[in-house]
Amino acid sequence: MAEGNGTEVFVYEQVVILISCTLSFFGSLLIILTYVIWSDLRTTPRKLLVFLSVSDLMSAIAYSVGVWMVFEEDSWDCVLQGAFSTFANTSSFFWTVAIAIYLYIFIVKSSQRWADSCVPYFHVISWGVPLAITVTAVCLHKIGYDASEVSVGWCWVSIQATDHVLWMLLTGKIWEFLAYVTLPVLYLLIKQHIHRAHAALSEYRPIMASNPASSSVTTMADRKLTLIPIIFIFLRIWSTLRFVLLLANSPVRQHPALVILHGIGNTFQGAANCIMFVLCTQPVRARLASVLCCRAQEKAPGPEAQRGGGTGAPRHSALPDDAPSAHRWLDDE
Repeated sequence: MAEGNGTEVFVYEQVVILISCTLSFFGSLLIILTYVIWSDLRTTPRKLLVFLSVSDLMSAIAYSVGVWMVFEEDSWDCVLQGAFSTFANTSSFFWTVAIAIYLYIFIVKSSQRWADSCVPYFHVISWGVPLAITVTAVCLHKIGYDASEVSVGWCWVSIQATDHVLWMLLTGKIWEFLAYVTLPVLYLLIKQHIHRAHAALSEYRPIMASNPASSSVTTMADRKLTLIPIIFIFLRIWSTLRFVLLLANSPVRQHPALVILHGIGNTFQGAANCIMFVLCTQPVRARLASVLCCRAQEKAPGPEAQRGGGTGAPRHSALPDDAPSAHRWLDDE
């Protein structure tokens, strides 16, 4: 496999990817802050989302350092940056799959106790496995300058290592491939379970099933369950494609369009999660809006307070009590 002269990273690519890193950093931070500020949002699935956001936040920091510096040789700071990004990126894969597994057990298997009992194992695997892989790679001198062949300025697995393909698999790609398969399957099973549950409800509770509020919640939850694996795959596929092109020794891997898509895909996950679970989640979005306009709202009580409805009851009160609990997490009901 010819190594070539490496992939040139242009200034405009650096700018775009640094913007993506910045959005991901603040998006991940916003997810964490909403969890800390509002105690009633501290469900277990959202707690897992916070841990994923911590990984994405670390990834955004590590990648931004690499993109800013555009390393050109092995050095201690290259190895440090590469190790940090490797750990954070791999951890992000594990937490993404952990959330899907939790929701599958909680919703499809209808066992919150079983799902909650898995959380300690999620921590051991999602932090421990990436840490063990990263430490091993650093100790064996596998992390270093990769000539941007499967990165965009940052350091990862040293392209000079004779077994660099193996270590690229161990430090990211094999987990990426597994996530491509696992996420669509789990979310498809969850969607099917929800649809069957609502079909059963519509048979025995036709009035509630046709209620606009209930239908709205169902539609939003269904959209999010569809978008989660699609967004993950869309963001990560460019990195995978460049890895495959490296194996094929194809010069297409150095094409600027593919490079910039790879850079955005690797760094935008935190921002994408923020858009989906904060900005596109009505109760959380409403709270953020109220914080920004708090002074005006303090002067004039809202319509719910005037009606005596400021008790914190769910907005969609017509939602059946035994409706699939995915709605209550995906829309924070």
